[in-house]
Amino acid sequence: MQIIKYPDKNEWSGLLARPQIDQASLREQVKIILDDVKRNGDEALLRYTKILDGFEVDSFKVTGEEFKKAEEQVSDELKEAIKTASKNIEKFHRAQWPEDVVTETTPGIECRQKAVPINSVGLYIPGGTAPLFSSVLMMAIPARIAGCKDIVMCTPPKEDGSVDPAILFAAKYAGVTKVFKVGGAQAIAAMSYGAESIPKVSKIFGPGNQYVTLAKQMVFLDGTAIDMPAGPSEVMVIADETTNPEFAAADLLSQAEHGPDSQVVLASTSEKQVEKTRDELLKRLEQIPRKRTARESLKKSRLIVLEEKDLPDIINYYAPEHLIIATENPESLAEKVENTGSVFLGSFTPESLGDYASGTNHVLPTNGSAKVFSGVNLDSFMKKISFQKATQEGLNRIGRDVETMASAEQLEAHRLAVSVRTQNTDEK
Repeated sequence: MQIIKYPDKNEWSGLLARPQIDQASLREQVKIILDDVKRNGDEALLRYTKILDGFEVDSFKVTGEEFKKAEEQVSDELKEAIKTASKNIEKFHRAQWPEDVVTETTPGIECRQKAVPINSVGLYIPGGTAPLFSSVLMMAIPARIAGCKDIVMCTPPKEDGSVDPAILFAAKYAGVTKVFKVGGAQAIAAMSYGAESIPKVSKIFGPGNQYVTLAKQMVFLDGTAIDMPAGPSEVMVIADETTNPEFAAADLLSQAEHGPDSQVVLASTSEKQVEKTRDELLKRLEQIPRKRTARESLKKSRLIVLEEKDLPDIINYYAPEHLIIATENPESLAEKVENTGSVFLGSFTPESLGDYASGTNHVLPTNGSAKVFSGVNLDSFMKKISFQKATQEGLNRIGRDVETMASAEQLEAHRLAVSVRTQNTDEK
């Protein structure tokens, strides 16, 4: 891996460019799947499950017997770990509960705002080589806390038609109401448009491959809300002369192993520490099972040496999904951070902690979208409704201003709706 030393800011766009995919051909493939499921429902889902997942399913819905069998297959140690993580996730997300807002903006005019849950939400959980049961907890727990009535989950079946036992255990424990054995863009289509077996939901959450990501973006344009634009996972590690190279290398690898299109970036004020981290990273790379995946990711990754004054700018420019500040004084730099999904402070806060059990959410904005999007939180599963109530006195106080503004916008009926009420008072 090449070390880039003190690049000019005008070089950052090329240096920090995310891996790109051929959107045109991918979009056409996803559109075919979405349209097929929209028209043909379960019949299309059956075909895609057979072709893409290699399994002929009798029923998409996971049965009570399957949940029971899955629970028996999960080790007691993993069950306890899931319960510990769930407790922390629940505690952090319950603390986010929004308070009702009530204020009198003008004497006689009261305005209120309250949060209400989204009735139905859909969760997508990838299967494959890394079944992300932790993502079940990250989405189902805040959905349950928010009060969502229907929490529907789709996840691809394995070749034998089963679902990873830990995914099913986590789903039941976290409060998912229905689980379906459907994966890929076809699962997003089913939750967006509805099918005979799978209900339509109002908002879809969850990570996935490039097909799932693009499908979510496309159904959003068709009227189904989504959590955020998402792409391959990424991390930026900030280091100085005090950073432990072994820790930094492990943090970089923990993201690189996610997928070949993931990206990791090390930005440091110490050239010596960057070299040590690179050496440690290459040594550790050979020791992990997913080294082939990580090696592909590292080809698109960067090791950068910078002046200390440039660290806040490069963080906010890149807007990483995960940001690890492993410097001597991480809090000082953290105060200058504006664009990132989640921040990990100090030498003993690996990104893995947030991925699983600290309590923060790991469903985060990627590909630079942290400049405008937040990660999943309790608000993601709620909507805010505003209320207003005016007395006759209140309306009289601001009615003339409303009439003036309505007239200026040439909306005469708007003006009339006020004047008929204030004129009646004047006549009395």
